[in-house]
Amino acid sequence: MRAAPTILHLDMDAFYASVEQASKPSLRGKAVIVGGLGPRGVVATASYEARRFGVHSAMPMGQARRLCPNGAYLFPRFSLYREVSDQVMALLRQLSPLVEPLSLDEAFVDLEAGGVAFDSASALTTGERLRADIRAVTGLSGSVGLAGSKMLAKVASEEAKPNGLLLIEPGTERELLAPMSVRTLPGVGPATGEHLRRAGITTVGELAEAGEDELVRMVGRAHGVALYRMALGLDDRPVVAERDAKSVSVEDTFDVDLHDRVRIRGEVQRLADRCVRRLRESGHSGRTIVLKVRRYDFSTLTRSETLRGPTDDPGVVREAAGRLLEGVDTTGGVRLLGVGVTGLADYTQEDLFAQASASALAAEEDGAEVGGAGPEEGAEASEARPAEPVMDPWSQAPGAEPEPAEERRWMAGGDVLHSVYGPGWVQGSGVGRVTVRFEQPGSPPGRVRTFRVDDPELEPSDPLPLVGYPGVDADG
Repeated sequence: MRAAPTILHLDMDAFYASVEQASKPSLRGKAVIVGGLGPRGVVATASYEARRFGVHSAMPMGQARRLCPNGAYLFPRFSLYREVSDQVMALLRQLSPLVEPLSLDEAFVDLEAGGVAFDSASALTTGERLRADIRAVTGLSGSVGLAGSKMLAKVASEEAKPNGLLLIEPGTERELLAPMSVRTLPGVGPATGEHLRRAGITTVGELAEAGEDELVRMVGRAHGVALYRMALGLDDRPVVAERDAKSVSVEDTFDVDLHDRVRIRGEVQRLADRCVRRLRESGHSGRTIVLKVRRYDFSTLTRSETLRGPTDDPGVVREAAGRLLEGVDTTGGVRLLGVGVTGLADYTQEDLFAQASASALAAEEDGAEVGGAGPEEGAEASEARPAEPVMDPWSQAPGAEPEPAEERRWMAGGDVLHSVYGPGWVQGSGVGRVTVRFEQPGSPPGRVRTFRVDDPELEPSDPLPLVGYPGVDADG
């Protein structure tokens, strides 16, 4: 614990949904829900307008549609979210060399290490300036917590939402925490919360009064000691500078189980290409190729093949993933597929096609089953956090035959460009038609037009950057 509130926690407000509102003027102030749009989709983020209807992240999309039937339901655009996240993280690194990102929209910052804050007054000034800078650069809002520890800074930012700032003065931690729910503390999920409730403990104050010995008896030594320290507001964890990535992976959950072996192989090839694109974007190569298959009964198989050296060649990764697939029984159907690369390095190995073939004999040994017998614990929960487990609607494997125009997937929220009307985004599609609203960041709300799905003048495009947009208030 520090004597001054010089640890900052930033949490962008309804990040994915706010980016969509900023880039689509007609959605300003409207209920926006981002996530998987199929029958098995889940909500990744809901705008504050949608939350008023009870919609929240990790909720099945079908339930969200029942609660908020008039909301705008959009497919995620992770390339744009990463671009905006990079802008926000760059602002944080101007404050300190010690920035610890937790996700695209959340990070800790050690202000003292950056020499920008040493007491409450300077920390408060820095926090307010950061919020203003984020608004000026991205047009978005973020909530800031300031405290003497990481745990309390995160609690503060949550209390400050949306679009606010809260500073917890050292020495006031226990008083502030006492009336809060035990679920406020990190690591206290539904199961632990219910276990404590049955013991008559519902607030952090009651947790502290229970004492360390009682908590150890209830939940075990490691968890009990940690809970007691958190209830007292004690947390000595340092802010750790951005860690090197250990793996890169992509996966896709399908609306309907796949049974066609040719289709399954095609999806694996496509995922391999997406994985390599992310690998190259991160400036890495990798040595171990991993295939993940979740079957119709939720049993999950993981196979891996280790090459002689690191690669970022899509052909090598496709070949390896294809070989791994040959050893997997997909009878009964496949619900999810994923391809990943681990053993990352900053260089590539020459002649990897040769080494990939040579390593094929070792694939069966390296590809031992990790999951398998029964449903994977937390399977649904993992799908509820699409950090990027969704398919890019515009992806096309290099060298593959182009899809027939009538089969092109015009995903709601996807970016398009018309040769006459210019840039726009897909509002919806079906029955051979696609509806597009033509507008862009900073423009007035645009007009809606409908085209045939195979209209040669309409093409998918990359997202337009959020430049010079005045922003939307997080609280609507």
